[in-house]
Amino acid sequence: MTKKITVLVLDDSALIRHVLSDIINRHPDMEVIGTAPDPLIAREMIRNLNPDVLTLDVEMPKMDGLDFLERLMRLRPMPVLMVSTLTQEGSDTTLRALELGAVDFVAKPRTNVGEGLEDYAEEIADKIRAVARAQIRNIAFKRPLGEKLIEDRYSADVILPAIPRAVNFTTEPIIFLGASTGGTEAIRVVLQEIPPSLPGILITQHMPPGYTRSFAQRLDKLCRITVKEAEHGERVLPGHAYIAPGGPAHMLAKRAGASYFIELSEGPPVNRHRPSVDVLFRSAANQAGKNAVGIILTGMGNDGAQGMKEMHEVGAFTIAQNEETCVVYGMPKEAVSKGGVDDILPLGSIAKRVTTLFRSRGYGAAMS
Repeated sequence: MTKKITVLVLDDSALIRHVLSDIINRHPDMEVIGTAPDPLIAREMIRNLNPDVLTLDVEMPKMDGLDFLERLMRLRPMPVLMVSTLTQEGSDTTLRALELGAVDFVAKPRTNVGEGLEDYAEEIADKIRAVARAQIRNIAFKRPLGEKLIEDRYSADVILPAIPRAVNFTTEPIIFLGASTGGTEAIRVVLQEIPPSLPGILITQHMPPGYTRSFAQRLDKLCRITVKEAEHGERVLPGHAYIAPGGPAHMLAKRAGASYFIELSEGPPVNRHRPSVDVLFRSAANQAGKNAVGIILTGMGNDGAQGMKEMHEVGAFTIAQNEETCVVYGMPKEAVSKGGVDDILPLGSIAKRVTTLFRSRGYGAAMS
């Protein structure tokens, strides 16, 4: 029998501790082995119970959640799932927590447990499974694997069809990037090394509404290129990166003459995500062909694998992050398995490879 993933819930609200415990304990492959109202109690429980995953709130008595996380990751690194409020302040704090070593985050559950609870329960279960098997800095032991994710509901076909491959593509190059669990820090590592002379970059990172704008603003302060949350209809410019907004729409590239524009398209989740990496990558195959570069980074599941294969088949150059540097080697692994990847690289080498590729072929010339 597979060992259950053990979870410690840390939150100062007794109601939230109860709701989270009830949600987690419903799943046969995981269980809550303890709850704590503050970091000081949690510290002793971690020492005594050795949980596989810690869910962590930020605003707590006796010690701030970020201070606790920073000490925890320095002294006893372990998989941490942040439970965050959907506010501007909450999103900034959550992004800081990911920088400090938290693997992923989930919105704080509504206290009226009826509406949307089933979808939320599946989301938090999926995230706990991914966090439990994440590669954490300085951790030398293996984490238990969770059960297989439930089947995908839709493919990119529900948003846009694949088009015939005999298409007259523009010669303007463009970069597409997709990521999920662990991706916020991975994207930062890549973008900080990208020079402003490179083509525009379209990025889909699985995030809920309210976080992508803060994420883009944070990256914009750290990078030489301009980073912003994507807007419908705007032109893709060199030296700019555009983050797909979390929420009700997918992001696609649309070509008009020699230029690319951003389209935000409503529709059902693809691979259980909206925005979806598969939708972005299919638009790359349809609109840019061999003039695109595709990059897939750390993340759970298989979103992006089929789209990257389609990019590869029309001559785009495709890169996957290697297993050793991924927090979760799910999405890159699936892309490699489908045969859609030209190069597998450590995270720290991806920006250099892309920069060299464009410089060797001459930015602005056809990528052939």
